[in-house]
Amino acid sequence: MYILVCFMVKLSLPSLQEIRDAQERLETITIHTPLIKYDEISQIYLKPETLQPVKSFKLRGVFNAAACLSKKQREKGLSTMSSGNTAIALGWTGRYFGVPAKTYVPYTTPSIKIETMESYGMTVVKMQYDEMIEWINEKGWEKEDSNFIHPWHNRDLLAGHGTMGLEMLADLPDVETVYVPVGGGGLISGVGNALKLVKPEIRVVGVESEACASLYHSFSAGKAVQIHGSETICDGSNVPMITEELYPSLRKVVDGSVTVSEKDVKKTLKALMLKHKLIVEGSGALATAAALQEPVEDRGKSVCIISGGSIDTDKIVKILSDSSM
Repeated sequence: MYILVCFMVKLSLPSLQEIRDAQERLETITIHTPLIKYDEISQIYLKPETLQPVKSFKLRGVFNAAACLSKKQREKGLSTMSSGNTAIALGWTGRYFGVPAKTYVPYTTPSIKIETMESYGMTVVKMQYDEMIEWINEKGWEKEDSNFIHPWHNRDLLAGHGTMGLEMLADLPDVETVYVPVGGGGLISGVGNALKLVKPEIRVVGVESEACASLYHSFSAGKAVQIHGSETICDGSNVPMITEELYPSLRKVVDGSVTVSEKDVKKTLKALMLKHKLIVEGSGALATAAALQEPVEDRGKSVCIISGGSIDTDKIVKILSDSSM
C-alpha cells in the first residue's frame, strides 16, 4: 500500500564537469576504492566504500557539498537528516572545517552510529519515526539557521557521489551492469548520472530490501510514492519514500529496480564477512545480494556498491553464528 508524496520542484542533475570538479576536491579526502572480484566465475566486482574514512560512501557527497560553500557560509554550521551514515559524514566534515554540525535521526538508528556521530562532537536530535517522516514531508529543514545539506536533493552532494561512477569506469571500462543500494535515492542518482554521462549503455539497477522498497513501488506506480515499510536489517536504506523532486532524475538514470529478501541480505553479509573479511551493514550487502540472484548471461560484468559498514556487534554475532545460512 502506498500514498502519493506531493512535491512540485524538480531537481536537475550535475554536469560531467561538476562531477570532475568534485573529484578534484575529494582527491586528498576520500579513497579511490578498489574493485575486488567476488570470485573467479561470477564476473561480480565489489566496490567497498567501507574503506572510506567514515566507513561509507556518504563522505563523497557531504564533503563536496560543504566544500562548495564559502567559508562565511560554513561558519553558520552544517546540518542534515539521516538514519546514520550521512550524519557521520557530516560530523567528520564539520570537524575538518572546524564548524558546528547537527543531525536529525530516528530513534531506530543503531547505537554504533549514534556513538560515532557523538564522537565527532555533533549535536544529535532524535525523533520518532513517524514524526521524522512528517518533518520531511513538511520540509522542516527550511527553518534551520545552519546550512542544511539535504541527503537527496543537494546538487553538489550528488556530484560528490558521482565520483564513484567515474572511478568504476576508470578501473573497469567494460562494466555492463552496476547494482546500487537505494534509500532516499541520492546515491543512485549521483552514480547513475555519472555513468550515463560517460557510457549511456551501462545498465543501472537499484536494489532495496523487500521490507522497504519505495523505489520499486514508485517505478511500478509511475510516480513518487510513500510506502508503509517494515523493520529491516537494512536500516541505512530504510526510507519509505521517493520524493517528487527526485523521481524524474531517478527515472532518467535508473534502468530497473529489484528487491531482495531479508534472508538473502543476511546470507550475503555472512559471505562478505567470511570470504572477503569485509564488515558490512545490511544496506551495504543489498547490491551484491541482487547480483548473485541474476544469471551472469543477463547482467554481464557487474559492479556492486558496498555502501557502508556501520553494523552493531550483536548483529554480526547472530549472522555469523546462524548455521542455516
